[in-house]
This record gives sequence, C-alpha cells and structure tokens, in this order.
Amino acid sequence: MLSKEQNALLTRIGPGTPGGDLLRRYWQPVALAEELPPGGAPLPVRVLGEDLVLFRDEQGRPGLLGLHCPHRGADLSYGRLEDGGLRCLYHGWLFDRTGQCREQPGEPAGSTFCQRVRHTAYPCLEAAELIFAYLGPGEPPLLPAYEFLTVPATQRYVNKAFHECNYLQANEGNIDPAHLSFLHYMMQDDPSRLRLVTKDVAGTSTTTNRLYGSDTSPTIEIEETDYGVRIFTVRKVGPGEIYVRASNFIMPNLSSFPGQTGGEGYSVNWHVPIDDTHHWKYMISFSRERALDKEAMHRPYAANLTADHRLVRNRANRYLQDREEMRTRSFIGMGAFFPAHDAFATEGEGPIQDRTTEHLGYTDKAIILARRQLLRAIADVQAGKDPQHVVRDPAANRFAHHVVTSQVMPDRADWRSLWRPEGRAAPAPVAGA
Repeated sequence: MLSKEQNALLTRIGPGTPGGDLLRRYWQPVALAEELPPGGAPLPVRVLGEDLVLFRDEQGRPGLLGLHCPHRGADLSYGRLEDGGLRCLYHGWLFDRTGQCREQPGEPAGSTFCQRVRHTAYPCLEAAELIFAYLGPGEPPLLPAYEFLTVPATQRYVNKAFHECNYLQANEGNIDPAHLSFLHYMMQDDPSRLRLVTKDVAGTSTTTNRLYGSDTSPTIEIEETDYGVRIFTVRKVGPGEIYVRASNFIMPNLSSFPGQTGGEGYSVNWHVPIDDTHHWKYMISFSRERALDKEAMHRPYAANLTADHRLVRNRANRYLQDREEMRTRSFIGMGAFFPAHDAFATEGEGPIQDRTTEHLGYTDKAIILARRQLLRAIADVQAGKDPQHVVRDPAANRFAHHVVTSQVMPDRADWRSLWRPEGRAAPAPVAGA
C-alpha cells in the first residue's frame, strides 16, 4: 500500500502539483481530431485541471489557449476564427496560436499595448486522428514514434470515453492481468464481440475468453524497461501448452495490450486527466498489416457511448447490471462492452482510490513497479531532470522492443524472449533499475 502522502503525489494533477508537473513533461492527447473539423467552432477543454480552448486557425493548424481572455475574462470558445487567430467577442482582441495578442481594436492608433500581451498558450500537433498538446515548460520533447501512431490512418481506430474517477486507478486496471479471468469473462463466447482478424490468438483456435477462463491463477512476471514495465502473463491451457500474453505499462499514463486486432496489432488505453476526479480514456486499436473495417469497429462504440462520449452504462444507472445475465451470460452482468466493465471497476474505487487501505498481492506486481517508476519520475522532475521516457534524441525514438503478443505455445518454450525481434539483442538495462 501507499502512504497518504505518496497517494497524493500520484493522484493530484492540477497546475503546480508534483503529479501534474510530471504529466506535463509529456505530450498528451487533448481531443479527437474529428472533434475539431476544419472551420469548426473552437472547443472548450479541461486538461490537467486547467480550462482551455482548442481551435484551428485559418490554415487548419491546432492551437490551445487559456479559456478566458486576458483582457476581461470573456470565454474565448465563443470567439471568431479570423485574421490568423482567435478573436474575442467582447472587445475584439485577436490572439494567434502562440498566445500573442495581434490586435486590440479599442486602443488608440500607434499603441503598442498588444505587443506586450501574451496569453497562455501550449504547443499542439496533430497525429493519428488525435490532437496532442504539451503543457510543460521549456522545449517540448519528441512525440514518441509508437507503432500505433505511425501506421496509415486506414489501419487505426480511435475513440474516447469519459470516466468519473482519477486517471491513475483506471490505468492501473490495464496492467492488472488477473482481472481478465473475472471482470470480462463471458460464460458463452459472445458472437457480438468483433474480431478483425481470422485468429484471436496465435497457435490456437480457442478464443481469449476461453483461455482466460481456463486458468484463473496465472504466472505473472515483470521487467523494467526504458519506457515503463513489460508484463508477461502465462496461463496453463492443456497438456504441454501455455497461453502467453505480453502487455505493457508505458510512462506515465498509458498501456498497451492484445486487443481486437489479434497478432496483427494491439490496443492502447491512454488516460488523460481532466482534473483530480475525472479523466478521458483514449482508446486506440491498429493493425500493422491491413486496413480496418472502421464502420464495423465503430458499431459497439456507437451503441455504448453517447454523442458526447459518455458511457450508456454508468454509475447513475448502476451500469444497467442484469442479475439474470450474471447467471447465464457474463460474470458481471453488464453486457459485452469492455470499456463499461472497466469503468464499473475503477469508478467503484471512489473518485480517488484510497491506496492506504488496499492489500496488494502477487497479481499486483506490475502495479507496484509502475507506482515506483512514477514516484521516481516525480522526484526527477523536482530535481530539475527529465523523467523516464521523455524522448529528445531522434535516434532513440524507436521502440522495436515494445512488443505486445498473445499466443499459445509449448510449455517448454522460452516465452521470456518473445519481445525480442528476430536477431535483436536485448536493450541496455535501465539506469537505476
């Protein structure tokens, strides 16, 4: 368990907090690109406890400014997109993407006042159907060249869901492999579960659902990496065979795991705080081999998310739990949409989980290491250093050793080396690991 002080360090993310200072050292997704179409209205967003406005200038470039005009505090999300920036409706002040005030129509001719006014502004970039922002100090780092961000758009699906809890407890759910045998277990394989590839798991025709149910006490091993934590989960599935799953915690607030695209790719959950007690979960799936049927992928999301990306099954309606379904169809009685299952589990821990009362066991070893990494990274920021996995060297912006896999194999196989690409040596140990 954590102390009260450690829990606060990890979960309080507002401006000026140690945890918030850490998260601001990395690029964070702040919107789906589709939420900000060219020529569309500015979008008010709240990120890391800060109220901001996201907009595209007339050239289509995204910008992120403080929500309230520095003149008299008017809401800039109602502003006009014109003359190379965002114009406040109250007195016509114009701001560009850098926050520089360009015009103040009410000032006398020859005034240089606008040159001395620079509004809060954060660098933005657009990649992988997402808009990212860097809310930290100094020169932004490189956006990590993860495989899921670099494949063609036709091979990637992106969505998001609102969660009523602190970001950390939701991301910790991603790196807890034991829960797959319970929270998501379906007593009958659900035909509505979309598969985008012919095989769910390499080496077998058995579904992941059946494999998770075949061994509820898996072997779990972890390794520290430069990007976070590599997690191996090994389940017995029959005489001489094991099911091996490799997933990852990625500093500071995302994870990767086998998903809808089977061995052709993987899925990512990226948890971005709105404030201490709410966050957005960005969900990304990709295939490295083929275009996805995005229309088919979107159907379960369309059925289970509202137009503003809220879950249809939520705390207010007790996730529409059905006790009859618990007897005949699913372990938890909340349908087959996994994001709703995850929301139930993590929102049920409270707005901010009290980690001083928990009792961690064998299955929580990845969570324990991830917390240590985060606390170490917070200390690095406080010491004026870049934290773990801030990427600045283009030559180091490669992640071939970040591997996600899901396969059945002989129980004598060397599953610990599955992450290594063919013929590639292991990377150097992480300093301080």
